[in-house]
Amino acid sequence: MDFVTTSITWHVYAIVILVLIMINNLFAVLKANDYITLVKKLKIMTPIFHSMNAVVAYTGGIIAAYSHDLSITILLMLSTTIFVMVLEIKRYKKMRVIKLAEVEKQAEFVKFAKKIYMMEIGAIMFTYVVSKIF
Repeated sequence: MDFVTTSITWHVYAIVILVLIMINNLFAVLKANDYITLVKKLKIMTPIFHSMNAVVAYTGGIIAAYSHDLSITILLMLSTTIFVMVLEIKRYKKMRVIKLAEVEKQAEFVKFAKKIYMMEIGAIMFTYVVSKIF
């Protein structure tokens, strides 16, 4: 039984760290004065982001498998993890093809990244609220 408690604790810590990374990235986008600096910050944070998302998915899978439960809440959490991962991949793919001379695309990317991070944070918060209801 201690195994489940430890997994739940790590799961919660990983979610908190993931949300903090999302907030950090959102602030980086909001405070960005220079596109190159923004890209450097986001490139450093991307592997950390995906690692924490993987930890969230892994610990959640351990908890679900151990409890032999496949409820609506667990399916929502799984779909949220995949949704966040796909959004982050789309953001990264859009960011990496923008060249230094493409100022219009850089401004468009900043707006896009703001939307992406707001959607990611919203998805996590929505999942949290729904998990407390069910």
